[in-house]
Amino acid sequence: MKEDFLHYLWKFKKFDNLNLKTVQGEVITILKSGDYLELAGPDFFNAYIEIGNQKWAGNVEIHLKSSDWYLHNHEKDPAYKNVILHVVWENDTAVFRENNTEIPVLVLKDYVSKEIIENYNTLVAPKTWISCERQLKDIDGFVFKNWQERLFFERLERKSKFIYQLLEETNQDWEAVLFCLLAKNFGLNTNGNSFLQISKAIPFAIIRKESFEVENLEALLFGTSNLLNAEKEDVYYKDLKFRYFYLLHKYQIEKTYTEPLQFFKLRPDNFPTIRLSQLAALYHRHQNLFSKIIDLKSVDTVHSLLTVSASLYWQNHYKFDKESPKKSKTLSKSFIDLLLLNTIVPLQFAYSNIMGESIAEDLIDFMNEVTSEKNAIIDKFNSFGIKSKTAFDSQALLELKNEYCERKACLKCAIGLELLKNN
Repeated sequence: MKEDFLHYLWKFKKFDNLNLKTVQGEVITILKSGDYLELAGPDFFNAYIEIGNQKWAGNVEIHLKSSDWYLHNHEKDPAYKNVILHVVWENDTAVFRENNTEIPVLVLKDYVSKEIIENYNTLVAPKTWISCERQLKDIDGFVFKNWQERLFFERLERKSKFIYQLLEETNQDWEAVLFCLLAKNFGLNTNGNSFLQISKAIPFAIIRKESFEVENLEALLFGTSNLLNAEKEDVYYKDLKFRYFYLLHKYQIEKTYTEPLQFFKLRPDNFPTIRLSQLAALYHRHQNLFSKIIDLKSVDTVHSLLTVSASLYWQNHYKFDKESPKKSKTLSKSFIDLLLLNTIVPLQFAYSNIMGESIAEDLIDFMNEVTSEKNAIIDKFNSFGIKSKTAFDSQALLELKNEYCERKACLKCAIGLELLKNN
């Protein structure tokens, strides 16, 4: 038994609420169960309850055991002074206010049917992957679709927090924010944090000024990433190193030290050298990139805008001083789709929120143009009959798994609530 189950019971009145009595024997009539705000303080605010012949307005606190009141030190917290009813599963001690009057207690287990307890235990019982895996495909399509949309936008809201943080750090410079986001996502999971540090270490005003020479952009990116610290005979390497130290002097930039870049276990096309060169190529090709990205409305326009290649040197290199067979290092369709998911759509969402505009339907349409991601989580959902055809589907399922299933938050999940109700 968990406390969130008691919250669910109280919020939705899933108990015999017509014959309630306190442990002191007074009749309870719930006129309003209160607002479940999930904030610090009592569990339900602004409840309206009749106890005996007295009507009370105040808050309701819920615990598994009444002694939890003292375990959590509520008696010392002024936020709990207005608690009018203590709802518990087990009453193992009396709880008193500051003036020594006893807080009325309702023992909820005396009014909950065995069926709903069995349904709850079935829902949260340990399973091989997620609690409702055998019942997922039976969920009403309307319920699932609505929940899918909610999950999608919850995911965007979480990603937006990082964007708002970058806005503060860059003095509300959206172009600089975009540069940081793109850098992080060009680095993927392995080098994302290192690429982010690199992007933050170079004032974006300098990227703007030097974008007309791709070699200068590469010099800044490679130098800041500490890839130009060695002594090599490679002519291109020497040129970048010269440019880097010239630019340090020109702009009076202090040399920074970022996390070491990782090459191990990466496919050569994902080597940080290739991704940094492609990032430089993107900013060499496009000035005012933010204004172009914020206006993108279709996947085709995204691919047209972001299809760039690493510079000529990297056509036959993956690392400095080591020649390889010639190959065009152009951003792939699948990589651009990742940038769309993790940079473009979150940025458009955050920007529209700041501007007070609603583009929810546009974003859903946008994501439905992109093929579903393929990973272990999506494959597992597919095996349970939940098919993911588009990126809208897969983004919602990732949010469901990571933010609800992994946290065992079945009673905050529309699927869990629907299964509990249907059972």
